[in-house]
Amino acid sequence: MAPWTRLAFVPLLAQAVSSTPVADPRHDDAVHLDQRDSAPEGYDSPPYYPTPYGGWASDWTSAYAKAQQVVSNMTLAEKVNLTTGTGFYMGPCVGQTGSAPRFGIPNLCLQDSPLGIRNSDHNTAFPPGITVGATFNKDLMYTRGVGIGEEARGKGVNIQLGPAVGPLGRKPRGGRIWEGFGADPSLQGIAGALTIRGMQSTGAIATIKHYIGNEQEMYRMSSVITKGYSSNIDDRTLHELYLWPFAEGVRAGVGALMTAYNDVNSSACSQNSKLLNGILKDELGFQGFVMTDWLGHYTGVGSALSGLDMCMPGDGAVPLLGDSYWGSEMSRSILNGSVPVDRLNDMVTRIVATWYQMGQDEDYPLPNFSTNTEDETGLLYPGALFSPSGVVNQYVNVQGTHNITARAVAREAITLLKNEGNILPLGKNDSLQVFGTDAGGNSDGLNSCSDMGCDKGVLTMGWGSGTARLPYLITPQEGISNVTQNAKFYITDSFPSDVTVSANDIAVVFINADSGENYITVEGNPGDRTEAGLYAWHNGDDLVKAAAEKFSQVVVVIHTVGPILMEEWIDLESVKAVLVAHLPGQEAGNSLADVLFGDYSPSGHMPYTIPRSESDYPDSVGIINQPFGQIQDTYTEGLYIDYRHFINANITPRYPFGHGLSYTTFNFSNPSISVVTALNTAYPPTAPSHGSTPVYNDSIPAASEVSWSSTNFTRIWRYLYPYLDNPESITASDDYPYPDGYSTTPQPAPRAGGGQGGNPALFDVAFSVQVDVKNTGSRSGKAVAQLYVELPASLGLDTPLMQLRQFEKTGTLGPGQSESLTLEITRKDVSVWDVEVQDWKAPVNGEGIKIWVGNSVADTPVLCVVGGGCSVE
Repeated sequence: MAPWTRLAFVPLLAQAVSSTPVADPRHDDAVHLDQRDSAPEGYDSPPYYPTPYGGWASDWTSAYAKAQQVVSNMTLAEKVNLTTGTGFYMGPCVGQTGSAPRFGIPNLCLQDSPLGIRNSDHNTAFPPGITVGATFNKDLMYTRGVGIGEEARGKGVNIQLGPAVGPLGRKPRGGRIWEGFGADPSLQGIAGALTIRGMQSTGAIATIKHYIGNEQEMYRMSSVITKGYSSNIDDRTLHELYLWPFAEGVRAGVGALMTAYNDVNSSACSQNSKLLNGILKDELGFQGFVMTDWLGHYTGVGSALSGLDMCMPGDGAVPLLGDSYWGSEMSRSILNGSVPVDRLNDMVTRIVATWYQMGQDEDYPLPNFSTNTEDETGLLYPGALFSPSGVVNQYVNVQGTHNITARAVAREAITLLKNEGNILPLGKNDSLQVFGTDAGGNSDGLNSCSDMGCDKGVLTMGWGSGTARLPYLITPQEGISNVTQNAKFYITDSFPSDVTVSANDIAVVFINADSGENYITVEGNPGDRTEAGLYAWHNGDDLVKAAAEKFSQVVVVIHTVGPILMEEWIDLESVKAVLVAHLPGQEAGNSLADVLFGDYSPSGHMPYTIPRSESDYPDSVGIINQPFGQIQDTYTEGLYIDYRHFINANITPRYPFGHGLSYTTFNFSNPSISVVTALNTAYPPTAPSHGSTPVYNDSIPAASEVSWSSTNFTRIWRYLYPYLDNPESITASDDYPYPDGYSTTPQPAPRAGGGQGGNPALFDVAFSVQVDVKNTGSRSGKAVAQLYVELPASLGLDTPLMQLRQFEKTGTLGPGQSESLTLEITRKDVSVWDVEVQDWKAPVNGEGIKIWVGNSVADTPVLCVVGGGCSVE
């Protein structure tokens, strides 16, 4: 999401689940946006109604029971209050719901971002998701999640808007791929689930986002001249790639989910009944609540019927006008019968149950900060024409010792791509000359660019709503200077003409590549890297080449949001070493110095592929620039993105997915494989029946429950309320134009469902692989074992040759030390999605499955064949 400054892209009322517009509860003043290019044949989103009830999962039973007691006694106004945001700038947080004070439920505070508390103070700016993915360290993934959750709780944030597992990284130029954990569904799924578990262990509600297919920033939203693009994804690709990490998040018990702005198969994500009702809430068994992204709410009745539970920030098509698709219009829709009472009851129950599930009814803090100002006092409702004032920032310090975690994540992510002659680690007495503005700080001052919307100084994170203010910044210049006095710094992106070079001098050149969210354009790049492409910013390639002409030893340090081309200089004789430090957050300099000077050996691995040319990617994954009409972004490459594509097309990349060197060496030995749960059948056994769900009186309530005449408080203009003037005049009607396929008859249980994340049998451990990892070098270090699955042709489907399914990282191993790692894979890990049967299909008894373990997708010395034992090359 993003702040109100995105109003240049204000969405109009979009079409509902099908290509036929569905009216808003206001009926005659609904806006219909018919401008649409036809989707390719075979890409559609069939209707799926009604919304399945939440509450049947056993580990949510207590929370739903508490919620049922409360919701049973709520008025219509209280129910609507909790489903509708109060409006832009109508509270301290980036979004907040109305409240139900009779039951102790406050305005629920929703706040960005996936890497920390956005627009706050005394918080930690953790490294972003792409950096976390590069660590391949499960403990750090969880610990960082705990830190984010602790800070959210400490600031009074009920619902923290992260982690992000969409975009998946299909488009290398995509603006927000750095918010996720890497271009692989298993890496995203494991990291996302561990982040969620960590966050929610503190009582904060995590929000998994953006559901689904938001793979480029440009034209994601509807506006006065265009319609948000449609990501056209076939069923198998959806399940095996883009849905996979969301399923893992649901399995982890995530409390909230945020929909994407775009359409999927010509139906807007926030009102796509197949995605929300059918896949998320039925097949995946999601027990929490679904919210819109900010201004991603396009209809009233249509979105409610399709499975949306909360609209954010609450406003209608144009914010700050005081109107909403829900709010008072939801009250009208309940009274006139166009939205069934049981749908509203389920919406509210999901929200309240999630609040109870995380224990937020027990001494959870209220917000003590303002996302709107850094001043101590200010307007309580800045979006109102007239607003009371008061203390809005209490400057509560929530950082604790999270700087330790931030530094550890940034350090363990650093990925050594090249190290000729073992030039690294550097010695403290080496003569260094350091080049590039990326080694320094922002010359305009710390946090001088709103939401990091500039590329000045060391690149700590991309830009947009997925950021946090830096409480401090240790630059690479500071980090290096703290270790050695033998470094001279040239904080410039133009190679100086007066550099004097001695034979033993080492040049350390810093370059970067930035991107972010679409509401900010930086140096001609509107979120996506349209202007810069995959090249280094600020003529970084030229800076490296100039240094390579003068110095015989060059070390390149890269801070980047995603894939970056290196071909202009990577093979130059002088370029001896390359480190990708990803996006390091506040501890940029310390984490780099830890590795650069050898206190720690690099142990990061690439969470995406580095190509030799952008033309090496499929044509279909380029950014689409089409300002008029609806873009049809069809995923014709199917399953073949990132390393799956490179292997399938027989293209050798510059550096493969998973690549990462060390200052020491490791070998794998003594591999073994064991069957844990036999795959006796191709499809998993039938899931157990659902538990019971809350039951309510679903009669239309009294109109007086939402009458303005029943209230006695001072009304704030532009604040979104559930109340109506003269609601007694509203009568039920039988002629509401419901979406095509709408029904109140429950659907048959999906055969792939039955538990959170899907059929519980999908997550039975099928095979366990053990392997010993030994440090065979002379320095201490950590190794990562990556497990890739090769499925047999007997499944009868075109399947990528290698697919990451598991990984484990060793502890620090001294020279000669070994550690035995166990990597477990589930039935789902060795299955494909059968689009005809609508279930996951695995080879019976695992016949023909090959399991590879190694250092990267291109370096897998261990081979285990199910039923045939293991070997090491």
